[in-house]
Amino acid sequence: MSAIYLAGKVEEQHLRTRDIINVCHRYLNPEKEPLEVDSLFWELRDSIVQCELLMLRILNFRVSFQHPHKYLLHYLISLKNWMNRHSWDRTPIATTAWALLRDSYHGDLCLRHEAQHIAVAVLYFALQCYGIEVPSSNSAENPWCQAFSEDITEPIIKNIVMDLIQIYTTDTEIS
Repeated sequence: MSAIYLAGKVEEQHLRTRDIINVCHRYLNPEKEPLEVDSLFWELRDSIVQCELLMLRILNFRVSFQHPHKYLLHYLISLKNWMNRHSWDRTPIATTAWALLRDSYHGDLCLRHEAQHIAVAVLYFALQCYGIEVPSSNSAENPWCQAFSEDITEPIIKNIVMDLIQIYTTDTEIS
């Protein structure tokens, strides 16, 4: 509940605490009656506020960041125009890249790396999954990824990809 409350504040979609409590209570306890405004309600409300402060401390009060989604969208459009149409149409590069980006939110990648770098790394990983090379990448003066982000390097990409793989490894171990 605290995460939902904080996310609403960060994205400037402020939600009333009472609404969050009521919806979460109903979702978690579908067989019970709606929550009354009594001592339990006020305890939940206070715990949401306390947990919000704890979450802010854990995040070092860094709650504002750019989402890599907008970068990935532009990179995919550019890469589609750059690549062989047949290679693009027969492999789900875009779908895979979006799935990888969505999965990256299971960890703290978005807090540790720049949004542009995450978008490039996800695209790089998706291309690697299907064994597809960007045309002219071997003969180009600079790597293709630097066309999207000037300051990105291969070690940065590999570090982000390894972090993403670690998320999958952790999810597998937990399951």
